[in-house]
Amino acid sequence: MMRIFMIFVVLFLIAAAATYWRACARGAAASRDFPPTGAFVTIKDLRLHYRQAGSGPDLVLIHGSSGNIRDFDLGLFEALSANYRVTAFDRPGLGHSDTIADPLIAAQVRLIKAAAAELGVSNPLVVGQSYGGALALEWGLQGGPAGLVLISSPSLPWPGGLDLWYQMTNTRIGGALAPWIAAAWVPRTYVDLSLIKIFAPNEVPKDYAAKIGSALTIRAASLAANAAQINALREQLIEMEPLYSGLTLPIELIHGDADTIVPLKIHSGPLSKLLPNAVLTVLPGLGHMPHHAALPEVLAAINRAATRAGLRKSP
Repeated sequence: MMRIFMIFVVLFLIAAAATYWRACARGAAASRDFPPTGAFVTIKDLRLHYRQAGSGPDLVLIHGSSGNIRDFDLGLFEALSANYRVTAFDRPGLGHSDTIADPLIAAQVRLIKAAAAELGVSNPLVVGQSYGGALALEWGLQGGPAGLVLISSPSLPWPGGLDLWYQMTNTRIGGALAPWIAAAWVPRTYVDLSLIKIFAPNEVPKDYAAKIGSALTIRAASLAANAAQINALREQLIEMEPLYSGLTLPIELIHGDADTIVPLKIHSGPLSKLLPNAVLTVLPGLGHMPHHAALPEVLAAINRAATRAGLRKSP
């Protein structure tokens, strides 16, 4: 019996060492193959990766879960920088930004606000996509933005729970082990299949995974940070919901009616009735990524928010 136990221990240690080595190697390769595209700003010993371009009124872009600022490089960033000074941040723990201990969106917003202020950004229009829209709402509650644009954003508590990955990573053991196992052994094809689901019913843009550096998403630290942020989100939205009626700044909501990731009828639809100064644009037949599938409509909503906020003249 002791011999069997020792064999089991040895095999376990070999598997653990192989997993750790492979996860580190794949993570290092991802960071090397998809290096920072911008610069860094340091706030309280934490580095945030950002990219800034253009001139005009300040506009801040905040990406969604499992993402990074490369997602905005396929049209949106360039189009906006023609009329705004655009600053896009890798959220804490994702892309090339350092992880913070607190996964709550309030802590993320405080860090990004401080970084934006350090860069001279003031009174910005804050544009958030998916999870980034929840940060935009929190930024509005904390004060400071001229207006908000929420693209396919979660904003209200949803019925039911999260999928198996988040249930597993929401336990002490699962949260410690699952990101390393996934980082080591999840095939790249899994990411491609996930993108099909995220974009559905619209097509994934050609070479999207390579262009956004999807390998950055499945590094162990990024997986752990993203899981902690998603697992904490619903309870935060419950706390935020009663405060929405006090958001009187201009807000534009843009949402596809075929979005199955963040359904319109659970989030932007009812949210538009809670916000006193919101305009909802529903995009028929579009899924979760309208900033790719319907860029002109997204730009129109952003420009409309800027005009309503007094940041630009009416066309």
